Amino acid sequence: MELKIPLSEEDVQKLKIGDIVHLSGIIYTARDLAHRKIIELAKRDELPFNLEGAVIYHCGPIARKNEEQFEIVSAGPTTSARMNRYLNEILSLGVKGIIGKGGMNPEPFKRHKAVYFAFTGGAGSLAAKNIKKVRDVFWLDELGIPEAVWVLEVEGFPLLVAIDAYGNSIYKKS
Repeated sequence: MELKIPLSEEDVQKLKIGDIVHLSGIIYTARDLAHRKIIELAKRDELPFNLEGAVIYHCGPIARKNEEQFEIVSAGPTTSARMNRYLNEILSLGVKGIIGKGGMNPEPFKRHKAVYFAFTGGAGSLAAKNIKKVRDVFWLDELGIPEAVWVLEVEGFPLLVAIDAYGNSIYKKS
């Protein structure tokens, strides 16, 4: 299934665990420090980007600069469970999708009508092939390359729906 970002509530409600999705549009990388910064700035209404319908990728990419442009060399997922403490606040900002590995608490996805997409760990160079362009980077000097928020244009990014908007999770035994 092809999906375009920004995602609508209708988009995510069609998805079920086990669905294969090819995502295109803008995604934002965020790890622990970036989550804290996003939440802090959102509380003061100072967030420099709009997360309505957005997808956040739990990733600390490897980037290199070619002349004036950054290029992502590898963009494998980081373990999402450690971001559970930020999940409710992040999803309340309008985020409709999270990409990572290892799963998260399914209840906030149900509450906020959002989905969790899994990407295979150890396949960072494969992920980088679907990144067409670095659109922007926020807080690079302050947070460093892996923790900065990278704004990435992706095309056909292959993902598995691992937690759907109904709270179903491939990580939970029935």
